[in-house]
Amino acid sequence: MRTRLFCLLAFLLVALAVLPASAQQAGTPPSDQGGGPSAQGDQTPAATPAPSTPPTWSAGPIDFSGAVDGYYSYNFQHPADRLNRLYNFNIPTQQFSLSMAKFGIAHSPDPIGGEIDLGFGDTFKQINSLDNDGGFNQYVEQAFVSLKPAKAKGFELDFGKFVTTSGAEVIESYSNYNYSRSLLFSWAIPYYHFGVRTSWPMGKHLTGGFQVVNGWNNLVDNNSGKTLGLNVTATYSKWAWVIDWYGGPENAGTNVGWRHLFDTTLTLTPSSKASVYLNYDYGQNRNAVATATGFAKDTLATWKGFAGALRIQGTSKVAFAARGEWFNDGDGFNTLTSQQVKEVTFTGEYKIIEGFLWRAEYRHDWSNVPFFLNHSCIGTVAVCPIIFSGNSTKQDTLSVALVAFFGPKR
Repeated sequence: MRTRLFCLLAFLLVALAVLPASAQQAGTPPSDQGGGPSAQGDQTPAATPAPSTPPTWSAGPIDFSGAVDGYYSYNFQHPADRLNRLYNFNIPTQQFSLSMAKFGIAHSPDPIGGEIDLGFGDTFKQINSLDNDGGFNQYVEQAFVSLKPAKAKGFELDFGKFVTTSGAEVIESYSNYNYSRSLLFSWAIPYYHFGVRTSWPMGKHLTGGFQVVNGWNNLVDNNSGKTLGLNVTATYSKWAWVIDWYGGPENAGTNVGWRHLFDTTLTLTPSSKASVYLNYDYGQNRNAVATATGFAKDTLATWKGFAGALRIQGTSKVAFAARGEWFNDGDGFNTLTSQQVKEVTFTGEYKIIEGFLWRAEYRHDWSNVPFFLNHSCIGTVAVCPIIFSGNSTKQDTLSVALVAFFGPKR
């Protein structure tokens, strides 16, 4: 407890120390990134305003983008495996780590365009860890071509690999309120899809989209069925509401048993200095229990969760964010443990220069079962029999990150 209080005090002192004595009081309004139907580089732009506008790198009709994201994570439980459980892109702890280094090239369709984003690091390993294709795909975040006919009244079609439209957060940390990703982003929704997606403006404030994809997080489908997706986005000056649905057979080797996901995010932006998002997810997978002869019929695994976050732009360089959420994986479908998990996160941000951020973050996770590890679990078969067992119901972490990013022009 003393160690935790000391580190929290140190974190607050550092955050206060970076406050400029004579900083400008005008906050930097959030901005969207990416292009195409769902803001390819960061999924749902209306739901996730970026903390700052990246410097523009472009040459004629070609836009360039990139990022380098590194961090140090400290886990107060001192887990023997040196891993932050329930995290996805900043899992290694008690060490310096590279979350991502990426580079992207994009051309807005006129009427033909496309985008490709390549990189490496812990983030890319996690995104593509479940893919059954492997190979060069482990370095690819997105790769698609776009078609936007001049007389089609804004209709656009993409084909290839693209990030999902669901979720209140995105893959790139600098476009999120907090540094670590939420439980819902990590465990409730997919990262990407491969297939076809469309977008069509339906009036001044409403946009709809339809998708036909191979499934969740795979280039090569694990069966002969296809997953369908629907997206509706309502955007106004002070708020935006995004609704997503995905449904299709996702059990390997069979088209029996569908997986459904309902995701919705409401974002409120009352001013350029304050924004709030509320995110809800509900998912289910039928016939998800594997047996020696296939998948058990008439079984149903469900998961659901709620997250809320607030971001305050204190000055042109300093911002603060807080997030709280609850995730119920009662059937253990996602975390491989039947549990209910909660977390609270507090993030301080200092913009060193445009496109270069320093972030410090404290996060507390707790479960209704002993899912996390502490130093008393030494990793032997007797004490820690499987990777997803644990001996503690809580986890406290402190992370410090430096993130540099640029482009594109949007």
